[in-house]
Amino acid sequence: MNLWHLFQKLRPFVRPYQLLVIATLVLTLIGSLTAQVNALTLQYAVDRINALIEAGQGLSAGWHILITISAILLGKEIINAFVQFGQKFYGEKLRIFVSQDLAQGIIEKFLRYRLAFFNQDNNQAGKLQTRIDRGIGSLTRLVQIFFIDILPLFTSAIVALGLMYYANFYVGLVATLIVPIYFWLTYQQAQKLGSWRRNLRDGREKKSQGILSIINSITVIKSFNRESIEAEKQLTLQKKLTHNQMQTRQTSFLFDGLKSFIEQIGVVLIIILTAYFVLDRQMSIGMIMYHVLLFGNVSAPIRSLHRIYDEVNDAMIYSESFFQILEAEHEIEPSGTLKPVIRGQFDLQQVNFFYPNGHHALKDIQMQIQPNKITALVGLSGAGKSTLISLLDKFYEPQQGTIQLDGIDINHIDTQYLRDHIGLVLQKNHIFQGSIFENIRYGKTDASLEDVILAAQKASIHEQILQLPQAYDADALMLSGGQQQRIALARMFLKNPPIIFLDEPTASLDAIATEQIKQSLDEIKQGRTVIIISHSLSQIIDADYTYVMKDGRIAEHGEHDALYHQNGVYKEIFDAMAKSLNIEKIAKTYEDDAEEETHS
Repeated sequence: MNLWHLFQKLRPFVRPYQLLVIATLVLTLIGSLTAQVNALTLQYAVDRINALIEAGQGLSAGWHILITISAILLGKEIINAFVQFGQKFYGEKLRIFVSQDLAQGIIEKFLRYRLAFFNQDNNQAGKLQTRIDRGIGSLTRLVQIFFIDILPLFTSAIVALGLMYYANFYVGLVATLIVPIYFWLTYQQAQKLGSWRRNLRDGREKKSQGILSIINSITVIKSFNRESIEAEKQLTLQKKLTHNQMQTRQTSFLFDGLKSFIEQIGVVLIIILTAYFVLDRQMSIGMIMYHVLLFGNVSAPIRSLHRIYDEVNDAMIYSESFFQILEAEHEIEPSGTLKPVIRGQFDLQQVNFFYPNGHHALKDIQMQIQPNKITALVGLSGAGKSTLISLLDKFYEPQQGTIQLDGIDINHIDTQYLRDHIGLVLQKNHIFQGSIFENIRYGKTDASLEDVILAAQKASIHEQILQLPQAYDADALMLSGGQQQRIALARMFLKNPPIIFLDEPTASLDAIATEQIKQSLDEIKQGRTVIIISHSLSQIIDADYTYVMKDGRIAEHGEHDALYHQNGVYKEIFDAMAKSLNIEKIAKTYEDDAEEETHS
């Protein structure tokens, strides 16, 4: 991406603020003209004063000169103050508005991306955050630089150069010859710094991701006493980042010194050449100062060019990754247009699915999920149960095979419409920043307080909420893991969908809470299509039909009794669950208790 392409990509975000742009351009033109006043005034003052002195006149004859130049310079400064204020204010206003639109644009865009986009190694949370933050910051800074720094400086330089040519062609030519040399050095500097800057970007992304990883894993780190190991990992990243920073600075300082030397050579040449013309009586003595000051206006953007170029280069580098996110049209979640009446029958034919990292998670899945029945998915961890639910909810698309809902390919069904009819409760559900009321109401945004309370009662969390000082206004993030799980269940109860996916819904709950939730789930399961993943014997036995998964395949399927007596994978898993619960000892405890009651 070059600078022209970058401005083309920024144009849609700047276009709504054309009046701000026009106002800035007008002020820029005025500012570029006022910037030449000092040179013209000084030339006038030197020549007039020199003429008075040569005529043997003094202060009494020169008062009008002092008054004139004072009025001109003071007036210029007053005008310039308003111009600079307007340029900075309008430029900053434009930057803020463009920043707002860029941020909102990319958020709205990647909210539409499919889940696979966020599971790619290059799109981890810390890396995405760094790219977005740096991208917006550098792009909006580029807009501000253009209207506050580049445009005024270069407009002033062009006007100054024109005045130099008008006064003397050769002096203007000398000034012109210095500029391309300086630009060439700046270009070489950019070429040298390009790879180092990309390394800096990658290093910053890895550092951000590493810090996020430490924060999210702090409990595990402390429990294993691995603080020193994590610190060492960060030190290694930081050393690489420091090395890149030092290489960048070393290169910058070298080229900055060369450019400063070239600029001073230009000043020396201007002084020598104008002095020659003065001695040859082709110029007045005031023209020496006139050309030196004008060359200062020509070299002003050159002096600032390295700083501006650094900012532009940063914008170029971060804009690449920023616009990769913004323009990832192929990552937009596909959606059909059909909105059929949903009964809840899923048919899967020869479904194969690979994760972005290449893992073959589902292999030749052939199954049918009946409406208004409870279907259990059983299998060891990693068998593909949760992945299967993700496909049914259109979080992912299978690479091979078809998934139909009520005889319609789910790719043809409107995605939002489909998900409006599905309730999903995971083993670990996300709780948003906000109150308990807001988190439960997320399931139905127009629900009343009474509806929210009823949902909380079904999830067996209402009484605990009332014990909190702020009740339903309390911060949901302050709840325990089990309480947060019940909030997620209440959210699903409030949504009241015809299809329910339950992925270990009671895994974070204690035994009493699990029994309470089971009763509520038993109530909501009636007359709905339910798919449940669970290691709870009671919930598996309650299922109307069970699919047993192993290594991404359907190993067995059928009703509980028939499956158990096949003496296959299901029996092995079921017996292991029973042993883990120590069923024999539990049964003996019940028998002993019954005998005691009989004797009493």
